[in-house]
Amino acid sequence: MNNKILVTGASGFIGSFLVEGGLAEGMQVWAGVRKSSSRKYLQDERIRFAELDFTDSDRLSSQLLKHKEEHGGWDYIIHCAGVTKCIDKAGFEIGNYWATRHFIETIVRLEMVPKTFVFVSSLSVFGPIREKDYSSICETDVPAPNTAYGVSKLNTEKYIQGLKDFPYVIFRPTGVYGPREKDYFLMVKSICNHVDFVAGYKRQDITFLYVKDLVKAVYLAISKGVRNRSYFVSDGGVYNSRAFSDLIRKELGNPWMIRFVCPLLLLKAISYVSGFISHFTHKPSTLNGDKYKIMKQRNWRCDIEPLRRELGYEPEYDLERGVKETVNWYKKEGWV
Repeated sequence: MNNKILVTGASGFIGSFLVEGGLAEGMQVWAGVRKSSSRKYLQDERIRFAELDFTDSDRLSSQLLKHKEEHGGWDYIIHCAGVTKCIDKAGFEIGNYWATRHFIETIVRLEMVPKTFVFVSSLSVFGPIREKDYSSICETDVPAPNTAYGVSKLNTEKYIQGLKDFPYVIFRPTGVYGPREKDYFLMVKSICNHVDFVAGYKRQDITFLYVKDLVKAVYLAISKGVRNRSYFVSDGGVYNSRAFSDLIRKELGNPWMIRFVCPLLLLKAISYVSGFISHFTHKPSTLNGDKYKIMKQRNWRCDIEPLRRELGYEPEYDLERGVKETVNWYKKEGWV
């Protein structure tokens, strides 16, 4: 029988590609979704669905118990579910740390621990370090997240790493982009409107990761039976703050464009005002205090040599190839 795998957050950008990756590996794939989740990118008839409510621990427990009674457990779990935008810090802790903790506690109690539990974390857990010499962040560095999102991911990592005999693998991707992604798409829309925006005047080294290369790394770890390891993931390149927008512009046919460089002090003021307004509207803002700190960070280099050495990982998409495929998808789908 094919190995059974659960991908949580399957209706999301990264999750939907992880589902496709499991199907390509010949696995029996279960997409973990909420009842209200969109299934737009989960149309393959081979996909099975598991409705999981991470906001309610009691309900989650009954859902998992029912699944175990009817279908058994899973050989592998990729936990991609979480939140990236919240009104306040509590929202990140609840949506990332507590939701994951309740999930793991439940599968342990129900004896549903898989052979490998993959947790999709973030490079943001390390925060703005090594900004004097712009050297690569490595696994021996001490995490110092300065965003609520990064703190919630780090707290989750510490919880998982502190579990006894729990077969985890943690991935810390840098900025992930690709088809279906909506945050980087805002830059595409902006360039379509002939405007590009750069945060600050100081040098900024940025790293990227095409979504299919993240999927590749995850399934390499699963196939090789890796346990109790944490990895950074990027495409191996380092880019300046203009590289991404220049490549987007090229794929859009080089429209005329005005590039604005926003001083960090002004950006900070705008971000915090926007975040303040979101508290009253009760709607997460794209631009807020957390987002400002991310845009302010100057060094996003990370060391992927352990991933290469231990898993044989070699990214297939540099930024140029990835942007080309992404923009072509946006065109095909009528997003631009």
